[in-house]
Amino acid sequence: MAVTYCCAIQKGGVGKTTTCFNLAYSLAKMGKKVLAVDFDSQSNLSTCFGKQDSGNGDYYIEDLMMAMMDDEELPERSEYICTTGGVDYIPSTIGLSVVDAKLRMEMGSENMLKDILSRFKDDYEIILIDTCPSLGTLTINALAASDKVIIPADPELLTMMGLKDFMRTVTKVKRRINPDLEVAGILLTKCDTRTNLCKVITDEVEEAYKDKLNVFHTRIPKTVKVGESIYYGMSIEDYDPKSPAGIAYSEFAKELMGYEN
Repeated sequence: MAVTYCCAIQKGGVGKTTTCFNLAYSLAKMGKKVLAVDFDSQSNLSTCFGKQDSGNGDYYIEDLMMAMMDDEELPERSEYICTTGGVDYIPSTIGLSVVDAKLRMEMGSENMLKDILSRFKDDYEIILIDTCPSLGTLTINALAASDKVIIPADPELLTMMGLKDFMRTVTKVKRRINPDLEVAGILLTKCDTRTNLCKVITDEVEEAYKDKLNVFHTRIPKTVKVGESIYYGMSIEDYDPKSPAGIAYSEFAKELMGYEN
């Protein structure tokens, strides 16, 4: 039975997609069977995996969502599940933004993604959902479909302010929609330990949430190697095995699985 995680926070540029992408590969290297889901209309995770909207008749996550809303049968899995480097994933396109708008008028819309992913619970060990930088209907769907949420956050003041708003949303989703939802922890990304701001905010996060939430011990360092690896469609661990970021994502995967055990 798969455990479903979403990488979520409404702040953009904190490393949600990068975390989802690299975590998927790190978990696969640990022998886990992983399904990644691009649930952002910007399609950044799909791009990381090398999937482009070729218009060749393939199906995307928005097509599955539309089928659910129209009470239609889903396509065959081979028509929408792609595989790269041992990781299965469901891509998205800009068309997901249309779904976002339609969900606001749909009865029982919060559980559409959950209903789709329930079909894969017995086929994978880990399902990872990459989310958009907002607190709209798509993010609510992702939280409703998840067992646990990973909160990537870079050590900057505005991100920490956004973290408080996001936690209120998680609390509401847990109370009203998904009582089984838990926070796996806060993952600090883009850490530049040479700066005082990074050290100060990191200490503040640990102090503020030490009795409430798990703050992962692993820190993802800030490095240009991450951007380079994505450009070449590779995980940072494969692009540069000696990169501190690659080592960190590998350690994070181990910490996440240890946290579960």
